[in-house]
Amino acid sequence: MESEKTGFRGFQPLTDFKMTRRNLPHWQDPGKVYFLTWRCAEEQELAPEERDIAMEALRYWDALRWTVYAAVVMPNHVHTLAQPLLDKERKAFNLAQIIHSVKSFSAHRINRERHMRGSLWQDERYDRIIRDEAEFLEKWEYIRTNPVKRGLCERPEDYPWLYQKQD
Repeated sequence: MESEKTGFRGFQPLTDFKMTRRNLPHWQDPGKVYFLTWRCAEEQELAPEERDIAMEALRYWDALRWTVYAAVVMPNHVHTLAQPLLDKERKAFNLAQIIHSVKSFSAHRINRERHMRGSLWQDERYDRIIRDEAEFLEKWEYIRTNPVKRGLCERPEDYPWLYQKQD
């Protein structure tokens, strides 16, 4: 069942469910929406032009490999609400591969601009499968208001590195 308001799709049967683990467990369940967070390594912070690069990388696969419902690039971390899409064989694109692409591209480009080498992002990420529409809306609001809570702007709409899907 899909909500007309948000596009959130409810439960779908498990098919290619996968679980991996580093320090945190990472579940991949095709068709699910995820709340994702990853942080800069070693207390690094992103300058405004670097946040542009990170947002560009995050949005690159939007509508191609995943749907990005909402995203924010903060000075030292990223939050997104996203759902992997299906490929030509009707299998969901691999969430870990999409995130790796986003982090790798942005890290290489930012490091090139900084004339530096090394890790920009922490290896680990936080991911949570969204269980219902109420949680979807709660995470969306969390993403929207994160820059306001951190004192970076007065209204979410004033923060340049906030993206919200318009439909």
